[in-house]
Amino acid sequence: MRGLESIFPHFQGKRLLVVGDIMVDEYIWGSVSRISPEAPVPVVEVRTEELRLGGAANVAANVRSLGGEAILLGVVGADALAERLADDLARAGIDGTGILVDTGRPTTIKTRIVAGTQQIVRFDKESLEEVSGENLTKLFSKVEGRLAEVDGLIISDYGKGVVSRAFLQWLIPRALQWKKIIAIDPKENHFALYRGATVITPNHREAGNAQGKSIRTEEDLDAVGSGLLSETDVEAVLITRGAQGMRLFERGRSPVQIDTVAREVYDVVGAGDTVIGALTLSLAAGANLEEAARISNYAASVVVGKKGTATVTVKELQGSLKANRRKA
Repeated sequence: MRGLESIFPHFQGKRLLVVGDIMVDEYIWGSVSRISPEAPVPVVEVRTEELRLGGAANVAANVRSLGGEAILLGVVGADALAERLADDLARAGIDGTGILVDTGRPTTIKTRIVAGTQQIVRFDKESLEEVSGENLTKLFSKVEGRLAEVDGLIISDYGKGVVSRAFLQWLIPRALQWKKIIAIDPKENHFALYRGATVITPNHREAGNAQGKSIRTEEDLDAVGSGLLSETDVEAVLITRGAQGMRLFERGRSPVQIDTVAREVYDVVGAGDTVIGALTLSLAAGANLEEAARISNYAASVVVGKKGTATVTVKELQGSLKANRRKA
């Protein structure tokens, strides 16, 4: 296998369409030194607050931070948070001009309160109602208008209503007609709808649930991965395994284990967004599936060492490879 770093220069100019559930991740950072007298709960003394791109927006941010171009499509509410999101996307260099505004739903926000290194609580403001009717037709039109100009498609399926059965049944055949790379960060109740995609990236829990099996052994993992590969008719299944790395299942090849190279794990939130972004950008840049999976593993090793939802740059990716040269 060639050196992975030889692929990085080809990230430049590659354009990816990211479609899915757009979110905002809010972080409230603080410390705890006492328990509330009102109830047996910790009192968090707030020090900083921050809004970050989340969900499909974080996928797009990772594509952009690695040097690719990202077009983001999805749905937001008609609210101040959507306006803030639009500004953040523009600052990040992400094309969010085609995002649909739905007056009947809020912009999804996940708020995490973190004391030191411990997440105390998370609360979500969102609508799980599927995008339908006129808004779904508008979304079809927006995607149709961008597919021709991109090198690949990423579907970020968080199960928040954008990536519905009707949308997938329309979208994947269109992307196949255009002969595009199709990479999907999946939701387990949609696996049957991903047929024909290039690669799906479930975590081990999602993969096991989709097959109705609990993954306890390496044999269980291989059975689940092979089953998904066959049943979904995709080219490859990349199962992410946290501290145990990744396992790549590819048609006509034996499973490939890719061990984690993370030296420090601070926060795994959003790591899946980094994996799918780096993986798809690598494929668009000419990498084969194993090379792309290995690059995404190095990318994930960087972001899990950061606090909260995060992105990775090529320089950081190069640093991770250098620090783990024997595994590259």
